[in-house]
Amino acid sequence: MRARRVVVGLITGLIIGSAIGGHQGPIALRLVSIIEPIGQLWVGAIRMTVVPLVISLLFVGVAGHDATERLGRMGAITVVTFFALLVFAAIVALLLAPPLMADMKLSTEAVANLRAAAGAGAAKTTAQAAQLPGFASWVTSLVPANIMKAAADGALLPVIVFTLLFGLATRRIEPSLQASLLHFFGAVATAMTTVVDWIIWAAPVGIFSLVVVAASRAGLGLAGAMAYYIISISALLALFALLMYPVAAMVGRVPLGWFTRAAVPPQAVALSSSSSLASLPALVESARALGLPTAVTGFVLPLSVSSFKVATPITWMMGLLFLARLYGVELPTPALISVAITAAALSLTLPGVPQGALLLLTPVLTSYGIPAEGVGLLLAADTIPDLMGTMTNVTGDLVVGTVVGGWGVAEPALEAASSVDA
Repeated sequence: MRARRVVVGLITGLIIGSAIGGHQGPIALRLVSIIEPIGQLWVGAIRMTVVPLVISLLFVGVAGHDATERLGRMGAITVVTFFALLVFAAIVALLLAPPLMADMKLSTEAVANLRAAAGAGAAKTTAQAAQLPGFASWVTSLVPANIMKAAADGALLPVIVFTLLFGLATRRIEPSLQASLLHFFGAVATAMTTVVDWIIWAAPVGIFSLVVVAASRAGLGLAGAMAYYIISISALLALFALLMYPVAAMVGRVPLGWFTRAAVPPQAVALSSSSSLASLPALVESARALGLPTAVTGFVLPLSVSSFKVATPITWMMGLLFLARLYGVELPTPALISVAITAAALSLTLPGVPQGALLLLTPVLTSYGIPAEGVGLLLAADTIPDLMGTMTNVTGDLVVGTVVGGWGVAEPALEAASSVDA
């Protein structure tokens, strides 16, 4: 029932938002301004729960008795699953992206307009790329000087590192103190789960509001090659998300229908908010509905949301091929393979900034003779692909949780999956 309500909210918002976008009158604009705060309020409520939910669930999972061996096995299988899905994404990108982009038609006028648009955003793109943290900065940021600031900034990975250390240290203190901390954080986890239940119950309204606003502003002023690129990359991302379903069913040992229904709420949040982090509470709810162990909801899913971007190989490959066609650059197969491998390797260290994956593509472009300002064009066209990429990443997060739940911790309690329909 919950999944159906979410889909209804998503489709209804898309229809009404598109209708408003086609009639940009004062009444339509006023209606959007009234609806917009509702969606923002709902996203704010989701983000409010993320840090306390992650800390409490992760702490209980790490500090609890008999957690050390389980955590090591779970961590190893999580990392292996990350890399396996990234390799899968790279293979799909190599096989499908080149023929897709080869069919793109480019007129002389379209090329001139697109290059002009790319050049206009060159300065902004260069400034954004210059602000990206390097690998050394990323590593040092994992141990934050101020954990409160890291939590306030939404830097989830440093929060996870701190909580892991805190949980492991708790295992070495006096048993009575350890029990007190476990009791406290267990109570926090239970209370936050209840809050998440309330927020997810309101998901159809929140998603409807977000989609109405986004659809009303997207407009239909895209044409030609840009429209082809947006449609192609969005379709390929959606296809790859669907290709991961059998992985969850066969490797994670969860019935395909149950996984499909469980994936809908976090996917809808991702499509309406363009935020993997905002999708975490819905992911936790879906994992619970599938009967996955607490260790998965407390460790695997937060780690996946903060560091696992399975859509990156497809995003890079499509963007690179689009700009190569635009600027008349021929890319040999070895170059495409190199880009796919690089995207898979770097996806786990992407900076936590908007459109960070595309910004990191800048030096790759220049190495193949493609002007760096072309990234500005990709950024300008990234609204819909970013939504689809976030949805694909969130689907991958749930697939990882399902696989680890089936092999890394314990058999999923399949009988609990019937609650997906609740």
